[in-house]
Amino acid sequence: MEQNVKNYRVQPTELFHVMAAYDAGDPKRIQHFTKVWTFARLIGLGENLDMKTQEILETAAILHDIGIHLSEEKYGDALGKHQEELGPAEARKMLDSLSYPKDMIDRVCFLIGHHHSYDSISSADYQILVEADFLVNIYEDGLSDKAARSAYERIFKTKTGKAMWKTMYTSR
Repeated sequence: MEQNVKNYRVQPTELFHVMAAYDAGDPKRIQHFTKVWTFARLIGLGENLDMKTQEILETAAILHDIGIHLSEEKYGDALGKHQEELGPAEARKMLDSLSYPKDMIDRVCFLIGHHHSYDSISSADYQILVEADFLVNIYEDGLSDKAARSAYERIFKTKTGKAMWKTMYTSR
C-alpha cells in the first residue's frame, strides 16, 4: 500500500538534492545511493512499515554511504568499517542543518554506523537497508552467481527483498 509522502517531515527529494550536492561530480556515488533508496523504499512499502520507520529507512538509505569521501581522505579506502566510523557524524551535521528531529537523527546515524555489520540486525529498518544495499552491490560489484546466492542465504529475510533478489538474480 503506497503511503502518502506528504506526511514526511522533510521530503526525501529535498534530502536527495542535498546529498547529491554533497557528492557533486561523483555520479557513481549519486547513482548508488539513488538505487539503494529506491530499493529500500520499495521493500519498506512492501513490508508495510509504519510511516515513521519508513521515513527513517529512506533517510538512512539516501545517506548510508556519506562516510565514503571522508574514509578515502583519511584512510585512502572506502572500507565498510571506515564508512561506519565516519558516516554518522557527517550525516548528523547534514540532518541537523535540515532540522530533522533528534530521535530520527539518532536512529539514522545508528543505521549508517552499522550498515556493513550483518551479525546484529535486529529491526526492520536495519534489515531492509542492508538488503537494499546488497541488491545494488551484487550488481555494481559484479558478484559471481555463487557469491550472490550466498548473500541471499545469509542476508535476505524480508518477503519483498527476497522476491526482488529472485527477480534480479535468478535465471529465466
